[in-house]
Amino acid sequence: MSSKGRAETVRDSVTISYRGASYGIGRGPNFYGIWTVAEPGSQPLAWWPDTADGWYAAWARFTEMEVPGTIAPLAQPVAVAQSAAPVAGVGGPQPVAVAQSAAPVAGVGGPQPVAVAQSAAPVAGVGPVAVVAAALLATGVASGIVGLFPHYLNGASLAQQPDSLVPHVIYLAVWSASALLILLGGSRLRMGALLGTGASLVTFGLFFADAGTAMAGGAHVMGAGLVLGLVGWLACFAGSVTACVCSRGSDAFGKPRGPELVPFLALTLAALGAAAAFAPSWDSYVLQTSAGARDSLTAGNVFSNPAPVIAGNVMVMVVLVAVVVAAALWRPILHGAALLAGALSPMIAQAISALIQIGEHTSPTIFGISSAEAARAGLTITSGLTLAFWIYCFFVLALTAIGGAALLAVHSSPTDRALPAVQRSTYGSYTTVARPTELSPLGPLPPRQKD
Repeated sequence: MSSKGRAETVRDSVTISYRGASYGIGRGPNFYGIWTVAEPGSQPLAWWPDTADGWYAAWARFTEMEVPGTIAPLAQPVAVAQSAAPVAGVGGPQPVAVAQSAAPVAGVGGPQPVAVAQSAAPVAGVGPVAVVAAALLATGVASGIVGLFPHYLNGASLAQQPDSLVPHVIYLAVWSASALLILLGGSRLRMGALLGTGASLVTFGLFFADAGTAMAGGAHVMGAGLVLGLVGWLACFAGSVTACVCSRGSDAFGKPRGPELVPFLALTLAALGAAAAFAPSWDSYVLQTSAGARDSLTAGNVFSNPAPVIAGNVMVMVVLVAVVVAAALWRPILHGAALLAGALSPMIAQAISALIQIGEHTSPTIFGISSAEAARAGLTITSGLTLAFWIYCFFVLALTAIGGAALLAVHSSPTDRALPAVQRSTYGSYTTVARPTELSPLGPLPPRQKD
């Protein structure tokens, strides 16, 4: 009898590269497919041709099926054996009946057990390096919390100054969220690492400016609160970077092209606008006498401070733009959004601080008048914010809105735009997409074919 048209059972090699809560995605001998985590050795639930288009189509379907936030790359892709029965003349995997482990009735043929060769592969979790990173962040947060109460600068603690306290509490909250995400593992680990890194990079300039005040004024200006704050920042930065290193996966950069150019330029221009608006004076004060005479001044200009303070504030401006540009180029875009959120959190905190400050009592010493003299003369001081502050707020809100819109667009693209054409093949239904650029948010790069 000729073997033509006869099916033969073979053992095909399958490599799972990414896993989520219920499904895994990987490569078969000549296709990309999606398998259940419980049975990676079974037939794929769906498969696509072994091309770049096929991979991105498979990834889009995988992210639709899987629980958001659970997808993570496997540090070592898992090789499993798959039972497949290709039909003669047709390449690719074919469905096979799943053997049951039920015992056959005596004298009657029945299904027999089929062993699936599978290497132990726990779902990507939290390794010891990630635990160390989270511990460093927790140590930094603890140091920062303790540092809120001793003297920080000029004999006053952060806890005594609401406009200074709130920003530091926001920094600590972001670093705490970073540590929690790292401990949750999986794809959350990478997001937590980038969130903490973004916040650490931007706050470096702010802490340096505070330390610069002590450099210019003398060691007696610095209190234990500032020392603890600097130690806390260093620990949080070390923890964030450590988590970034241990969670490095398929993240990549690329040149913006086509429709991707518009959001990239918008984010870059908004970052430049926010950095430029950070420098001028934000605080406005108006002194009025009982006779109706008025005097006014502004305060807070970055370049009216001692040189070390100027250096710290300039670092904030430069780093903000650099991190926003990096976040705009980062893929997957969800990770770029985490980096952007970390960088924006201290900038938002600065705006909140300014709003709190205008509601506080303003000493007349800012005009060179003692409180006693001001009371005798019936002087009143009105606090306000300059136009530069509102321009700054506009650009920070624009950064937040553009980043959020880009994230929403990517989440909707697999079904609304990125996968427009459904085709049929011998292997089943699959969707084709145009070959993406290296900046495309459609997913990570296809896994390499083994030699």
